[in-house]
Formats: sequence, C-alpha cells, structure tokens
Amino acid sequence: MELLFSCYSERCYPVGYLNLNSTEKNLNLSRSKFCPTRKSRVVYNGVNDKRDTLRFLDLGHLHYSKNKKFKRGEVSKLFGSINSDVVVGNEDVRNVLEKDESYTKVLVPGLPDESTGDHGSAVTSCSWEWKPKFNVHYERSGSENVNSPPVLFLPGFGVGSFHYEKQLKDLGREYRVWAVDFLGQGMSLPVEDPAPLANESSSKQMDLMWGFGERTEPWASDLVYSIDLWKDQVRYFIEEVIGEPVYIVGNSLGGFVALYFAAFNPHLVKGVTLLNATPFWGFFPNPIRSPRLARIFPWAGTFPLPANVRKLTEFIWQKVSDPRSIVEVLKQVYADHSTNIDNVFVRILETTEHPAAAASFASIMCAPKGELSFQEALSKCQMNEIPICLMYGKEDPWIKPIWGLQVKRQVPEAPYYEISPAGHCPHDEVPEVVNYLLRGWIKTLESQGSVALPLLDDPEFVQYGVSRDLEFVRDGSRRSVEVRFFGSKFSIWNQLSSFIRSRITDLGVKVLL
Repeated sequence: MELLFSCYSERCYPVGYLNLNSTEKNLNLSRSKFCPTRKSRVVYNGVNDKRDTLRFLDLGHLHYSKNKKFKRGEVSKLFGSINSDVVVGNEDVRNVLEKDESYTKVLVPGLPDESTGDHGSAVTSCSWEWKPKFNVHYERSGSENVNSPPVLFLPGFGVGSFHYEKQLKDLGREYRVWAVDFLGQGMSLPVEDPAPLANESSSKQMDLMWGFGERTEPWASDLVYSIDLWKDQVRYFIEEVIGEPVYIVGNSLGGFVALYFAAFNPHLVKGVTLLNATPFWGFFPNPIRSPRLARIFPWAGTFPLPANVRKLTEFIWQKVSDPRSIVEVLKQVYADHSTNIDNVFVRILETTEHPAAAASFASIMCAPKGELSFQEALSKCQMNEIPICLMYGKEDPWIKPIWGLQVKRQVPEAPYYEISPAGHCPHDEVPEVVNYLLRGWIKTLESQGSVALPLLDDPEFVQYGVSRDLEFVRDGSRRSVEVRFFGSKFSIWNQLSSFIRSRITDLGVKVLL
C-alpha cells in the first residue's frame, strides 16, 4: 500500500510515498495538529481488500522524522478503518483515524436520564416584580451551590426560559443557574391591557387582543419592547436577584442582548457566550443616536399602536401564530429533526394565545435600534477585556457561520467552536456538547488559565485549531457531532483559500478516477 503525503497549510511537510508493508520507513506520526480549515481527500482504489492502494491522501498534519522508525502494526492500527472502493470528500484526516477512538473522539457526559432516576438539578419557576405591572418570569436551579459561579441564560426571540431546561437541569448540578424571560415574551407578558379599547361593547375583542385601544394606561406610557428595555431588565435582574457579576449565555436575540448589556455594564459580567447570536436587531432609528430621523417615527414601538400598524399586525400575527407556521419554523432552525421539540412547540403556542402577545409582537417589530450596533458593542467588550466565547451551530439557516467567523476575526482571542450537525439553537439540539464546552470555558476562566480550554490539550491547537468528534449517550444509544475549534491564526481568507483548494483537489481526484 502506498501513501502520498501532501500539505496545503503554512506548515508543510515532505511529499513522498510510503510502503506500508515495510517497517524500515522513517515516519513519526504524532498527535494531530491540523487546522480546522484544512480539508482532506481520501480515495480508495481497492475493491475487495482495504489494504489496496490509497491513491491520494492529504495528511499535512503528520510529522515526518528521519530519526524514528515506525513499528509494524502502528500504521495498520492507524488506518484500520479504511474501507475499500470509497470516496470521502471534504472530510478531515480524523475520519481515517476513526478506529482509534481515544485519538479522535471525545466522550462527553450525557444529560440527566430520568429513566434511571437521575432527574438532574431541580428547577424552580419564579416571578420578580421589576416595576409596577412589570412582572418578569424566570427559572433557576443549583441555588445550593453557594460557592459556584453564577450563570444567566438569555433566550432568543419568540421563546423563553423554558428553552434552557436542559441547561438548568444539567449545569445546575455544579453552578447557580438562571434563565429569564424578556419582557414582552414567554411568561413575562403584561397581566393587564396596556392600551384597552375605549368601547366597552367590544369586550370580546378585548379578551382576544390587548394593546389595540386608543389610549395608553399610565404604567405603559413609555413602554417599548426594545433592546434597551431588555438591557435595563437584565441589569436590574442581576443586581436585585442574583446580586453579583455573572457569566451570560445568549442564543440568537439573547446573544445580542448579552453582548449589548455587557458593553454598558462590564462590571456585572464575568464573561459572555454567544450561541448563534443575531448580529442585528431593530429597523427604526435610535432616538439617542439619530434624534432627527427618529422624530419621523415618534410612535416606534410605543402604545397605542397606529391604526395602520394595528391592521398590518393583525394580518401578520394570524400567519406567524398559526401552529403550522410554528412547526415549519422549528423544522428550519433544527438541523436534526429527530430532536424532540414537543415541549418547545407547546410553550411557544401557549405564548401566542396570550391576549397581550400580538401587540407585544408589534412593539418588538417596530422598536428602535439600540444605541450601539453589534460590532460596536463587541468593540466595547473587547476594550473592557470581557472574555467572549463563541459556539455556533454550522447548519443554522438564519445566522450562517460567516457571522460567527466575523466575530472571531474581530476578537481573534475568543474561542470559537463550530458544531455540526446543529442549527440555530445548538443548546437545545445538542445540549450535551454545549454544556460540556460551557463547563470547560468557565473552568478555564475560573482557574485563570491553569485549566485548558475544551479540546485544547495541546497548546498549538490554540493557534492552528483542531477538529474532534464529541460523542455522548442519549436515549440509550451513542451519538456524535463534529466540533471544530478555530485557532487564533484563523482568517476568513484562509478559510476561503482552503475551500478553493478542496474544490481543486476534487477535480484532480475525478481526473485520477
């Protein structure tokens, strides 16, 4: 059997042929140190014997040494998983090393298994009155872990604290954990009508929809469900409920709020983890940043809603609150359709049936932008040396990986983990992986760097990156996902160059075949 070694990275190695039947070749295969952007091509020429010629293999991460002989059996062990007559495209070298699971796969803890009596940390539902008529719903766990770091989870648009149940039950066994519903969403909707109808004869409509009247109640006169309202909500929640600086984890909209909040309140933040964070929010001008332009839209997000906005809202709301629409959206954002989303669907549906839901939706859609953009908030966090960690589902149809990579480019020291397959909500789709990575990141920060980041047992990985299969047990069976860590020397240009080279390699392989 012969191997052709080649390399496309900056750290190139000699190209040559190796006869695997010989024990006299001087080759030293050390631990894999390959960049996650490097692609590998494995083409098997044999039909019946997997020891037949391996015609092409990109193994740039292998170290070549003239001073060490390779013992018989080591190569066969390394390549024992080769199957004949197979073409594997755009896969990492780790696939060739598949059989040596200790080398390529990382077994991570599963979630609490109720079938075995393990219910995880108890979750408590709570209510906090921020202001009169402003009741905030939140859930907590791990309150007995008095000396552990506090962690606060912020949900995405349209969901609530229930979306972090898997984190509360699991991470609550080690940390003090909170998940909060933003005002205007989840179970933090008003308990009274912010803008009731003046005509009492329309009681039936009032029961169905709040906030569509002609006058605003005094307590809701300045109410706008905006990024700035949620920033203030998080600040008071941390100060009054938690009582100390926290690690904040946010998904989608929650990621934007987490970063935005940290930019204004660095003294209350120990670190920020972004889970497929949306890099933009709001359509209307911010009154502080663009006061003249904002005067054109004096009603932006406020109550009562203008008549034309009410009509448009009623039409759109009928579409987005339809159970069939909710199911379709969930199908889009979850890459693995075997994930049980029954509870998520039911909770979202319950929220849409609240009489304040439609007007709250309209206020959110018409609310002004934040005072800072996502990039500006990121820069302020960087200036204040707030640790940032990035965990993005690769198959997200909305927040494509390019958005996370742009954050990585702006903050190269931030750990970036790309999870595949996983969509817009990796914390709910592959919670075992997200929880494992989050635990490791917090431990690294709490130990002031004496504990290595997850998957970075070799210091060189911090620069060049690494790819690993993370395996876990769920429902009695083993599952695995690929996690790629992008090193500090990552660049979008290198990623693009690698993509182009892989396509050229594809073409070359087709010619060989």
